[in-house]
Amino acid sequence: MALILRGFWDDPWEGLTQPSRLFDQRFGNPVSDEHFLLPHRFSRGLRQAPLETGLSEVVNNDKEFRVNLDCRDFKPEEIEIKTKDNRLVIHAKHEEKQDEHGYIMREFTRNYVLPKDVDPEAVKSSLNDDGVLTLEAPKKALEPPKERAIPITHEKGDS
Repeated sequence: MALILRGFWDDPWEGLTQPSRLFDQRFGNPVSDEHFLLPHRFSRGLRQAPLETGLSEVVNNDKEFRVNLDCRDFKPEEIEIKTKDNRLVIHAKHEEKQDEHGYIMREFTRNYVLPKDVDPEAVKSSLNDDGVLTLEAPKKALEPPKERAIPITHEKGDS
């Protein structure tokens, strides 16, 4: 087995050919009795609909960069989206409120590194009726490396 060490300067998108999905991003939902009675949700054969598991999906291909994030527990005015340098930052928060289980306050911050070929100014967002936040940006054409001739200077020695 080979061990690959990556530094902080490495491109996190290098080699990513399929969407990256994170499940169970439910950001503070209460635990129910079903969580203790059912087999572990990652058990073989147990399938749940993506919106039931709190889907977070990242697509990065040659045409687009897109993030889908389950934000159904937040109102649009409780979600803040910004770009900072080469990162996309999503922060959502709602103050403590009462629900059927008592009182709850939810908050999360999610950071994504933007690929080099995405202009942070081009990121657009939308929130659908199911609470899925979509952030997307088209890819920009990267300039090919420029060629530059480097002259050689000749230094004469002391003779």
